[in-house]
Amino acid sequence: MQSKKHHGNISQVAQISNLCGDEISIYSGNDDQILPVLSLGGSGVISVLSNILPEYTSNMVHSYFKGDIQTATKLQIDAIPLINALFSEVNPIPVKAALNEMNFNVGIPRLPLVEMTAVGKEKLFREMRKFNII
Repeated sequence: MQSKKHHGNISQVAQISNLCGDEISIYSGNDDQILPVLSLGGSGVISVLSNILPEYTSNMVHSYFKGDIQTATKLQIDAIPLINALFSEVNPIPVKAALNEMNFNVGIPRLPLVEMTAVGKEKLFREMRKFNII
């Protein structure tokens, strides 16, 4: 029997929110879907992006909860290229490369994971420069 994966399934988030209401806290596990999940009753995010842009990610979520949907939406959309770069290779390979480039010296991934490819780093670092974090 093959299991069905529902990673990033916004319809499933809506169904769970409808069925459970306030009985459950829903958190986005995908940085590219923070606002969609919040808009369906989500409580927050378990974020990779926040490792390199903690204040930015916090501002996105807090803007949404304060009712400043325009700011929250802009922050979400502006971060999409960086989020895509952070997930261009298996997690946590890109975020470790990003943190190392930011001089946090978190080391290399443990086997069986390997360091990020040169092409991946180039793309990631280009997106990080847009946020002035390197």
